[in-house]
Amino acid sequence: PPCPPVAVKTMAENGTEGAQDQKKDDNNCRMYEKKYPDQDENVLVTVRSVAEMGAYVTLNEYNGIEGMILLSELSRRRIRSINKLIRVGRTEVVVVLRVDKDKGYIDLSKRRVSVEDVEKLEVKYNKSKQVHSIMRQVSETCKVPMIKLYEAWGWDLYKRYGHAYDAFKILVASPDKVIGQYSLDEAVKASLIKTVKRRLTPQPVKIRADIEVTCFAYEGIDAVKAALQKGEEKSTAELPIKIKLVSPPLYVMFCTTLNKEQGINLLQSAVDAITKEIREKEGSINVKHAPRAVSQQEERDLLAKMEGEEDDD
Repeated sequence: PPCPPVAVKTMAENGTEGAQDQKKDDNNCRMYEKKYPDQDENVLVTVRSVAEMGAYVTLNEYNGIEGMILLSELSRRRIRSINKLIRVGRTEVVVVLRVDKDKGYIDLSKRRVSVEDVEKLEVKYNKSKQVHSIMRQVSETCKVPMIKLYEAWGWDLYKRYGHAYDAFKILVASPDKVIGQYSLDEAVKASLIKTVKRRLTPQPVKIRADIEVTCFAYEGIDAVKAALQKGEEKSTAELPIKIKLVSPPLYVMFCTTLNKEQGINLLQSAVDAITKEIREKEGSINVKHAPRAVSQQEERDLLAKMEGEEDDD
């Protein structure tokens, strides 16, 4: 019988695919200088397949090199169903048991990882992920392979600052302090500064507390006004506190800040001042929502509620 036709690619098609593969390689590399993780290092992995012996995974921080979580290292408890413990596509925090660089074997354990290990690794990984995203943007903009950028100065920032993310945070306000020591191409330097400032410049956060303040004693309304005034007096020049009536007896108090923790603490001190004052006047306060950062949707919901109250009036 005649042989089936064979699809033959032209040189141009092969060249196009080769260029695409090269571009993909240029924009991908490991996050850290070492090619393999160390023994006892915690790493983030993505589960690729599950077999009788265990789970095959790829190491997210090491450009997808493969590793394996043995069945015996999945859980401290007796394993009744492996699919209930680990699933394809999920990310897991694991610890490195053994690394055979010659054979490319990496043995991992999930059961030996503590809750504290998970929390620490997630913080580290999120910082590394942001750095990697910035490096990729500079790489694509300037047509320079990511690994070349890391080799020239990226991994050195990890050594000098503990983490390149911390270096980038300083770079937002003082670029020369961070990258002045490196011989960066002007296009790379401009792209890096622009990208870091856009990604890492702190954005204002609105902090809000929702409180109900009432007083049925003789002073009544005056007592409520005096208590709210005590709250507003906790304002600072940088962080003014504003209090608005939603509908009696509900008030919202808020401030806008670049420092979330500082804003929450300030608003809490204002709530405490209102509480002290209103109770001295034989009134009461009900904190419906303690000071917290609010989303734009929460602000829109509040505005709609306040406008609805106005329409009712």
